[in-house]
Amino acid sequence: MKRVGFYDLDLNNFHANVYLSAFRNELKDRGFEVTGCTGIRQKSSLAWAEENGVPYFPDVQALNDAVDYYLVLAPRTPERHLAMCEAIFPFGKATYVDKTFAPDIETAQQIFALADKYRVPIQTSSALRYSNVQDFVREVGPRKVKHLVVWQSGRSFDEYGIHPTEIVVSCMGTRAKRLMRRSKGKYNQILIDFTGNRTAVINLNEKHRTPQAAVVTTTEETRYMEVDRAVIFPRSTGAIMDLFESGKANIPRLESLLIRRILDVAEQERAQRGFVDI
Repeated sequence: MKRVGFYDLDLNNFHANVYLSAFRNELKDRGFEVTGCTGIRQKSSLAWAEENGVPYFPDVQALNDAVDYYLVLAPRTPERHLAMCEAIFPFGKATYVDKTFAPDIETAQQIFALADKYRVPIQTSSALRYSNVQDFVREVGPRKVKHLVVWQSGRSFDEYGIHPTEIVVSCMGTRAKRLMRRSKGKYNQILIDFTGNRTAVINLNEKHRTPQAAVVTTTEETRYMEVDRAVIFPRSTGAIMDLFESGKANIPRLESLLIRRILDVAEQERAQRGFVDI
């Protein structure tokens, strides 16, 4: 048995539920089991653990003896991730850090540096890295992709901007040159220029529900597709298991850092006045 621990701010959240389900159901044959958990907000986290039959521990020191790997969750509070990583990285165990990885590029670099200090294999990702959009791009070949337009809805750009940005970078690569934000507030639109005259557009609507979808223009065709949400969490959990089994990240660190850099620059006022180098 390969033992996994959940470390969260408050375990009573969607991500804790869907990852636990993937470990127990779609991917149970891979031999991983969630053998312990802990949460900073203990009352709510303990209630979640009891409801879901996961052993609960009062802190990470107590949890550590019961697990071989960690998931750092707290998906809505990335500002907590550095302190949470500081608490567990000294144990030296492979760790997945949930989206959004960090509140800014400086903190993201600190987390990676801390992982390197303790020789901890880590990776981070939105589940939207593992969609049918990426399947199509791999099928046609990433070099053939000329333009990509992505749609997403969510409570705020700060929380949900990670998802379309993850799609863009995982499909287009790390050679982003500059970006501009043409609107802000309830209707967000980000334009990104890549090398080779390639472009991406991110649309995030806070006012109303918008299908997670993409239009991919290649050298041969333009195709619209909605994201198949049924596959993204089992696939993302499978990638986490791959990290744990191999002890090596399977997501390029440069991509994770570029995603955070894009989000940072998009929040700057100057990006609303014109293109800003990334």
